[in-house]
Amino acid sequence: MPMEYHNPVLLDESVGGLAIKKNGVYVDVTFGGGGHSRKILQHLGPEGKLFAFDQDKDALSNCIDDQRFTLINENFRFMKRFLRFHGIKAVDGILADFGVSSYQFDAPDRGFSIRFDAPLDMRMNQDDKVSAKTIINTYSEEELRRLFWEFGELRIAPALARTIVEARTDHAIDTTFELKNLLNKYLPRGKQNKILAQIYQAIRIEVNNELEVLKTFLMDSKEVLKQDGRLSVISYHSLEDRLVKRFVRNGMFEGEPERDMFGNFSVPFKKIGKLIVPTPAEIKENNRARSAKLRIAQKL
Repeated sequence: MPMEYHNPVLLDESVGGLAIKKNGVYVDVTFGGGGHSRKILQHLGPEGKLFAFDQDKDALSNCIDDQRFTLINENFRFMKRFLRFHGIKAVDGILADFGVSSYQFDAPDRGFSIRFDAPLDMRMNQDDKVSAKTIINTYSEEELRRLFWEFGELRIAPALARTIVEARTDHAIDTTFELKNLLNKYLPRGKQNKILAQIYQAIRIEVNNELEVLKTFLMDSKEVLKQDGRLSVISYHSLEDRLVKRFVRNGMFEGEPERDMFGNFSVPFKKIGKLIVPTPAEIKENNRARSAKLRIAQKL
């Protein structure tokens, strides 16, 4: 039975950014509830093809019954490998909608949300061995401090790490609310949810290795996209968006690209249009959209 997913974010803008060719080959690397995929299929002709990726087994229940569509139950860091397995060497467009799906946030037992008392989990792939509980109870104080600083951008990272390490000497920290109550003294009144969301985000990024997966995906997109192929990417926090912005501009994540014999930068993509964000009307209808940023690029 299909799982209940919320409205896809920036649906028309992200799919429109692909400039879809009726008989082209496209990839949706974050299938989720299938909203973006269904929209892409509406633009494809009978010879078109769409491949979608999602590592979450729960997403399989939303699979689309269409001969043009293939759903691959794998992390999109393996996009290039599995497209080649299906005989696809190059595609006309790739769409990515990063972050956690509304369904995952709303499923209490998955441990993604600060709203529910649930096991510390946060695994997007439920077969992975490392969960949030593993990290909170086994990482050293230095490792915890690093992830809260780098992935949560939290100045209180040292205090958070020290408190967790001291508390777990008595007993394991098992649930989201146990962690929340433990760190409550570091949550200023009026900013509790904001700081807590940053803490959970940092843990979730570490559990799922999200930023390294994103880097691998973006680098592979250079090889997978045809010339003039489009990349349409939605991100939800500054760490993701910064990587996407730098990649589109320079084709890399640090430093500057090489110059050609004329002194011009040699880059694999060109930016299409400006940064796109949701309208106030979309945010009112779908609160998850509030932090979304869409960047579109074309392979040179």
